[in-house]
Amino acid sequence: QVQLVESGGGLVQAGGSLRLSCLASGGTFANYVIGWFRQAPGKEREFVALITWGGGSTNYVDSVKGRFTISRDNTKNTVYLQMRSLKPEDTAVYYCAADRTTASQIAWEYAYWGQGTQVTVSS
Repeated sequence: QVQLVESGGGLVQAGGSLRLSCLASGGTFANYVIGWFRQAPGKEREFVALITWGGGSTNYVDSVKGRFTISRDNTKNTVYLQMRSLKPEDTAVYYCAADRTTASQIAWEYAYWGQGTQVTVSS
C-alpha cells in the first residue's frame, strides 16, 4: 500500500507560480500512475493532470494546458506539478492520487490519496 504526502501549496498572487510535490512511500513507485486533482469549496473534485508509470505519457484538463506541467522522478518517489500563470480560479485544495492500473481522469478509480495541500491565488 502506498502513502502519499503533498507539499508546496501556499498563497500566491495571480500570475505567479508554485510547484507542488507528491512524495510516495510504501510501494514500488514506478508501478503507479499518479494523478493530481483539486477541489474548491462547494465544488466537486476535479481532475487536473496525470502522468503514467514511466512518465511517458501525460494528460491535462483543458483549463490548465500550457500553464501546468506534471513530471515525475522515480528515483525520488516524487511527482511534481509545476503551476505557472496562476489564476484565482485555480484556488483549491490539491490532492495527488495513485493507482496501479488506471490512467484515468475519474477520481474514484484511484485507490490511494494524499491529504491535500491548499493553493490560494489572490487577484
